[in-house]
Amino acid sequence: MYFIELLRALSAEALAPTTAAFAIAAIGLNIHFGFTGLINMGQAAFLLLGAYGFAISISNGLPLGLAVIIALVCSLVFALILGVPTLKLRGDYLAIVTICSAEIIRYVGRSSVLTSTTGGSNGIPGASYREAFTALSPLPDGQTTILWFSYENNGVNGWWIRIVGWSIVALLCLLVFLLSRSPWGRVLKGIREDEDAVRSLGKNVYSYKMQALVLGALMGSLAGIIYVLPSSVQPDSMGRSMTFFIWTALLLGGAATVFGPVLGAILFFVTRLLVRTLAGDFIPSSIMNGQQAEQFSYVLVGIALMLLIIFRPQGILGKKKELAFSV
Repeated sequence: MYFIELLRALSAEALAPTTAAFAIAAIGLNIHFGFTGLINMGQAAFLLLGAYGFAISISNGLPLGLAVIIALVCSLVFALILGVPTLKLRGDYLAIVTICSAEIIRYVGRSSVLTSTTGGSNGIPGASYREAFTALSPLPDGQTTILWFSYENNGVNGWWIRIVGWSIVALLCLLVFLLSRSPWGRVLKGIREDEDAVRSLGKNVYSYKMQALVLGALMGSLAGIIYVLPSSVQPDSMGRSMTFFIWTALLLGGAATVFGPVLGAILFFVTRLLVRTLAGDFIPSSIMNGQQAEQFSYVLVGIALMLLIIFRPQGILGKKKELAFSV
């Protein structure tokens, strides 16, 4: 009975809106790193910009559709500003610049000077922007049970947000599948493997990198919207740690694959919950309390990622030949 309940909890975590948001963010990072070879360590910045653009727009009375467009434009503009001076950098230099830019966005968002707009370090409560999204739901009020999953149809963490979140994941996977097999996608893979060779063929490498950066940024913005809809906009929750978790999901599932980011995101959250649950149930509180179990889950996930990179660097679904990067 215990293991049945545990499996139900793990499957519920796999379908959670947060898992969908991380899958979307990992798909965007896959465009950057997996297909183009851009080591972007600031993906969380695009999530935060999307979340702020959406939440602030709704809070000021703008319609939902326009709020989504504004969120996407925020990430697009930041990607252009970031990409113009940095896309000629390679490897570690690009990683340093992007992680610094993400920290700039976070600190600006939590600045007390902008408290009236961004909420400062307290962020923006979900109640101020969530209602516009809930109002679009075609589902009737009440609770629905499918198998062992039982949620409110239009609740904060209900079926409607799950349907929207995972539908976006499916559409983006289809988009990546089509793009990866298009001439555009093949140029990106060529840039990843040897951008000098691609440049010698007359291709504008800088332009293709910018396009990839913008596309991944837009996906990150969508991920930010899905991430904050069940909760609130908290700048500190979308900092360096989030970027590292997105990288973990991508590398776990397999970079340069269509479904690798999705599988990686699911396994990441399921593994964390499994470790945390087992530690809480079988390790005495005198040895490890709940907070320590949470931290322990991150330790084990980190060790698992290290072992994965050492023994299977291509991830679960990846191919080793896809790991040639021009850095």
